[in-house]
Amino acid sequence: MNWANESSAREFILLGFSDRPWLQMPLFVLLLISYTFTIFGNVSIMMVCILDPKLHTPMYFFLTNLSILDLCYTTSTVPHMLTNICRNKKTISYGGCVAQLIIFLALGATECLLLAVMSFDRYVAVCKPLHYVVIMNHWFCLRVVAFSWFTGFGNSVLQSSLTLNMPRCGRQEVDHFFCEVPALLKLSCADTKPIESELFFFSVLILLIPVTLILISYGFIAQAVLRIRSAEGRQKAFGTCGSHMVVVALFVGTAIYMYLQPPSSTSKDWGKMVSLFYGIITPMLNPLIYSLRNKDMKEAFKRVMKKIFFL
Repeated sequence: MNWANESSAREFILLGFSDRPWLQMPLFVLLLISYTFTIFGNVSIMMVCILDPKLHTPMYFFLTNLSILDLCYTTSTVPHMLTNICRNKKTISYGGCVAQLIIFLALGATECLLLAVMSFDRYVAVCKPLHYVVIMNHWFCLRVVAFSWFTGFGNSVLQSSLTLNMPRCGRQEVDHFFCEVPALLKLSCADTKPIESELFFFSVLILLIPVTLILISYGFIAQAVLRIRSAEGRQKAFGTCGSHMVVVALFVGTAIYMYLQPPSSTSKDWGKMVSLFYGIITPMLNPLIYSLRNKDMKEAFKRVMKKIFFL
């Protein structure tokens, strides 16, 4: 890859909301609070899933991976955003921008694939409960998680190389808070339509195919749940699956809005807000959604806290 494409300028200027100075302090507070809750919530889920033996199941193995993803996902952007808000010159080095772009894209794509894996896990648990242990065995879970991570990073390298190799004619001002594909494409001084078509193809693979699999899985789940005679059984199934669907709608829905339309058709301010939502707000909400709506998680958290305080 030709990473040195017109990089005589060793840094990019991240504009963010620099044209609205009155938004800087509210944005800083929002980011700081969101990031704090993201760290606390996701670390708590990881800790409970690891320390409580009753949660050593495929579902909570996938949830632990989701928490790791969310933690790394926000850490790839938020600390630098907080630092830039406090500075007059809001810049990022070329190497830092490349790293941020690759990591952010990789973790976002991995999360989409992992959400599809989690929906398959729920499908097997609800529709084929007698075969669950056989199908969702230890090695299968490890393989599908490894596939999600490797595919996410592979997709990221491809999309990043296509984006960064576009000629920029010395342009340095990125109209965004961090380095992201749609914002970097707008710097190009050449026709971006061929690259946009290739990026659209990759985005369809990473976003729409997992969403289709999720919808199919939950179609079968809904049919199976409606056949359950026990009201308590139906409530538990809908509670667990409902949490997952909320996460999918929040994360994938906003990502589809950003990546499945041409960058030129996206309102610059609205695009920034959407990026903040799926890049920062959703990772903060995920632990709340999974813990508040999950009876097993709440009971496990109490057991772990008792162990810690007892020790």
